[in-house]
Amino acid sequence: MIKLWFKSGAPWIWLNAAAVSVCLIMVIGVLGLIIGRGVGHFWPGQVSQFTYQDNGQVKTIIGEHIDSSVTPAAMAKSSGFTMADNEETLVQYLVKTGNRDVTGGDFRWLQERNLQQQSTPEQLIVIERREWGNFYGELVAVKENGQIVASGEQAKSVLQTKIAAVLAIHAEINHLEKKQVGAINYSLEQLRLEQKRLQIDNLWNPTEEKRLNDKKTNLDIEYKQYQTQLAKLYQQIRRDSLVAKTQDGVELEISLSKVVRVFQPNAMNVFEKAVHYGVKLFEFLADDPREANTEGGIFPAIFGTVMMVMIMSIIVTPFGVIAAVYLREYAKQGFITRLIRIAVNNLAGVPSIVYGVFGLGFFVYILGGNIDRLFFPESAPAPVFGTPGLLWASITLALMTLPVVIVSTEEGLARIPKAIREGSLALGATKLETLWRTVLPMASPAMMTGLILAVARAAGEVAPLMLVGVVKLAPTLPLDGNYPFLHLDRKFMHLGFHIYDVGFQSPNVEAARPLVYATALLLVLVIVGLNLAAILIRNHLREKYRALEG
Repeated sequence: MIKLWFKSGAPWIWLNAAAVSVCLIMVIGVLGLIIGRGVGHFWPGQVSQFTYQDNGQVKTIIGEHIDSSVTPAAMAKSSGFTMADNEETLVQYLVKTGNRDVTGGDFRWLQERNLQQQSTPEQLIVIERREWGNFYGELVAVKENGQIVASGEQAKSVLQTKIAAVLAIHAEINHLEKKQVGAINYSLEQLRLEQKRLQIDNLWNPTEEKRLNDKKTNLDIEYKQYQTQLAKLYQQIRRDSLVAKTQDGVELEISLSKVVRVFQPNAMNVFEKAVHYGVKLFEFLADDPREANTEGGIFPAIFGTVMMVMIMSIIVTPFGVIAAVYLREYAKQGFITRLIRIAVNNLAGVPSIVYGVFGLGFFVYILGGNIDRLFFPESAPAPVFGTPGLLWASITLALMTLPVVIVSTEEGLARIPKAIREGSLALGATKLETLWRTVLPMASPAMMTGLILAVARAAGEVAPLMLVGVVKLAPTLPLDGNYPFLHLDRKFMHLGFHIYDVGFQSPNVEAARPLVYATALLLVLVIVGLNLAAILIRNHLREKYRALEG
């Protein structure tokens, strides 16, 4: 019976089903972990006040209870902890105490056995700052020009009004510095390059000199006007401050120019926490990073990832389709063609870092360097395209994913019945017309399948991008209002590299850990979104040509 059962093939079916089930469970488990840790990152947690005995002294510690650790007594003793005979485990709490500018650290481990009391007073506040991380304590007063204008309960409402005004000024400063002053600096740099180009071409003369000097003069006038505005705004933003009391009772004055928001999590109801969650989530998606990428938003990384994938798709699709069409429709089927197919299949298995090294050596140094010498001699010795950037990163990933598109398109072309080609030719169409109007439209679902696979692989790659264009923090986006608007030579941020940088290169790993999960979840959602868009297009094309295939 067992032999017959094995001969029937049923065991292999069950084995495959079990393998697929295990893989699905593992994938769902990983996604569940990412979702659980990532989604909860923006929810305001309770701030506790601990009465803690430390080396015989009773101290007050304020912070968020982040995690717990249970260590067996034997392991705790080997780590240097003193354990009583009746203690079987050592329980410790990881508390985010913040106040890094005061205490020198953001986190602290507290032993449960030394805790005397734990409470959650409503008056405790959390101050999110632009630097030095969160501040935990109690609000004492609000100052304006060094004078106290509100204290006690009244200080809370006054503080929120002043923070709203300071944030509005911050937004105006941001707009002036990035848009207006940034555009002037860009124009001045273009004028400098134009002058150098004219000098190289021996076209520099008094007329050109006067023309460029007039433009520079006008730009300098605009620049001074904006600088005057910025000086006034900076003076306004530094006028207000708050006074807060630390866990040790020390009063600290904090300028509102360094404050993002102030809230009392212990006094918030569910609706207020939900509103806070939404604001934090929007900030995460729309703002620039701060605090060495461990705080703020990741919009530049989202933009860079999507932009790179789109440019990569535009490059890889036509080349992959043309190569597949030639191999299937025009090339003579023989040893050379089989050898090319083997090479294409093998290229799909080459490690991605190899493509990164090739992209750096060929695209950046050779191709980009020659482009600079031919078309941008005025920029020397500073490189334009002879340095890693968005274009070379997109081309490198296009080269990496090209085999997937070729193989998928070839399989789609092979599935089209020969009778359709013969019928088109019999009706008087040329081979090119048959290919363009009949064969390729019917093979378009297979092309989209190849593109989906290419996007899924390219969007999550990190290793090659570290060599050909991605950076920790990009000062400007590749797309802006300065001509030629799309700057393919600029470096960019990427979600995958952002995860690596925050998770493994951050000076404050514990503080960055929740952000790693949130960014990983967003990367998964971006990849799913790009794939869903391609799948919808593929399904539409498949339905459109299903009747013709039948």
